Amino acid sequence: MTSDQPIMTHSPIWPAEIRPDDEGRYLVTFPDLPEALTDGATLGEAWDEAADCLEEALAGRINRDEEIPVPGKIKRGQYKVFLDPQFMLKVLLYVHWRAANITKTELAGRMQVRESEVRRLLDPHYGSKLPQMEKAFAALGARITVSLEKVA
Repeated sequence: MTSDQPIMTHSPIWPAEIRPDDEGRYLVTFPDLPEALTDGATLGEAWDEAADCLEEALAGRINRDEEIPVPGKIKRGQYKVFLDPQFMLKVLLYVHWRAANITKTELAGRMQVRESEVRRLLDPHYGSKLPQMEKAFAALGARITVSLEKVA
């Protein structure tokens, strides 16, 4: 792999389905994360809850040391739910750390930090600073790059 070839394995965009239920509420489900369910009294409220629900489902998988699936393609009738960029970095760090098949202690050694620092970096609710995230990715043989897309 060349150094300018992207290695991101997961997209920050997840497909969601929003449908009215029998009680008139709007139920949000994520086909790739069956445990991720939320709802709202209105379509707008359900939509507002979707991103938080997605983040909590992914955080739960990280906390339980479970696999994070690659999000499927958006199909007709599905909605796009976007992960917060900082949270997406946590997800990618977790995915790449697991793929490296090393312990937190080994990653800490590569980074020349204490293991507690690696635990914080992998904690989905801890507000890690970008330089430490960059150091962790570098220790895993990756680099963070940024791109912007024009939205309609």
